[in-house]
Amino acid sequence: MNITLVLYVVGHVLCYEAVLMLLPIGVALLTGVNDWIYFVYTIVPLLLTGLLLRSRKPKVTKMQTRDGLAAVAFAWIFLAAFGALPFYFSGYFNGYVDCFFETVSGFTTTGATILTDIEGLHNGGLMFWRSFTHWIGGMGILVFVLAFLPNMDGSNVQLLKAESPGPTPGKMVPRLKETARILYLIYFGLTIAHILCLVAAKMPLYDSVIHAMGSAGTGGFSNMNASVGAYHNPAAEWIIAIFMMLFGVNFSVYYLLLKKQVRDVFKNGELRLYLGIIVGSVVFITLNIAQKYYDGSWSDAIRSAFFQVSSIMTTTGYSTTDFNLWPTLSKMIIVTLMIVGACAGSTGGGVKVSRVLVLFKSIKQEIRHLIHPRMISSPRMDGKVIEKGIIKGILIFFFTYIMIAIVAMLVISVDGYDIETTITAVLSALGNIGPGLGAVGPMGNFAGFSQLSKVVLSFCMLAGRLELFPMLILFVPSAWKKSC
Repeated sequence: MNITLVLYVVGHVLCYEAVLMLLPIGVALLTGVNDWIYFVYTIVPLLLTGLLLRSRKPKVTKMQTRDGLAAVAFAWIFLAAFGALPFYFSGYFNGYVDCFFETVSGFTTTGATILTDIEGLHNGGLMFWRSFTHWIGGMGILVFVLAFLPNMDGSNVQLLKAESPGPTPGKMVPRLKETARILYLIYFGLTIAHILCLVAAKMPLYDSVIHAMGSAGTGGFSNMNASVGAYHNPAAEWIIAIFMMLFGVNFSVYYLLLKKQVRDVFKNGELRLYLGIIVGSVVFITLNIAQKYYDGSWSDAIRSAFFQVSSIMTTTGYSTTDFNLWPTLSKMIIVTLMIVGACAGSTGGGVKVSRVLVLFKSIKQEIRHLIHPRMISSPRMDGKVIEKGIIKGILIFFFTYIMIAIVAMLVISVDGYDIETTITAVLSALGNIGPGLGAVGPMGNFAGFSQLSKVVLSFCMLAGRLELFPMLILFVPSAWKKSC
């Protein structure tokens, strides 16, 4: 591993994080909430560390795959470690581990919280920073840095591959920096549109910004204890639900729309399956809850079902009702959506719709081979043959995902929570979802877990956001050997 190169990249990330912290300082001054000083305390050591790490330019700038994986993993760990300091200096949180958990949850767009009184944080700089971490982490801090990072012998793409959610990330245009800029322009444009729609729905401007950043990053931090349900605003619920769904779409689809390649959008198999799962889930849940929980009000049932499905499918985590109280069928659908997640190349988490689609096509192909052993054919997606290497990688990903989940469940089970809470807490963290069931349901939180469990869950959140392997490579001794 080229440690100098890895630290050089991390140094750039920390410097940009210091610059980004100027925004919550401005918000604190505008809102009159006196919490700007906590960011000043953080920016000084953050900037010094960043400048120190990037001061030593590596002699070898060609980045190998393991260098890219390690750089992304370290960047996100350092990002969260320093990002937690404003919370720690505020004294509002119960120790640094809680601050780190909350910040990791923010940057990984998980939305799991340890706060029992969110509104006590007040609508100032700290509350803004808490949700701003969603917006930063949603598209990926390395994607942002790639727009400005010096070109390292054309190997910057290793960072994009290591950070981008999905099995086959790639460039939209030949120039990587241009790809990063296009992604952020789309991201920024959708976020502004979301804010304007919420303001039009008579949600306060500050609250609109908070919830738009949470929807954009598919994170789910709200500034209200009861989340979106606290507003009792059906228009805002529809707007947030629709935008959550939009941010769960692969961003390459929006690029195709900008290029007016509408036909290619409709041919996208992942998009069709994603929308199909949402529609199907909404229909089944609506039929399951309308009579008993909404007194036959189909409009309320549909709105509630669509909001919760959109929130969980995209791994955002906002809520308008306590789905803990729903029938078993509806809760099983919710848990299934937790695992599946959003589209590859979106800001959402989970195992990704594209992986599920590839596995289904592979199973179908295997069954056809059993029936017709002499048949020679390969599974296809969007008219292209799915390479065996991609299928193998997805199978390895699924097995690794399951193993991490099992180990994490065993560790946090020591805390003595019921099975429903234990299982969904891990699935929530690993899938970057936020709420689970039981004690960690939409009206609950993660405050009751032990310090060890919070560290384990923080690792799960980072592993889930970074597609597992950037975090796992840190535990492989051979990866630390000097690059040839």
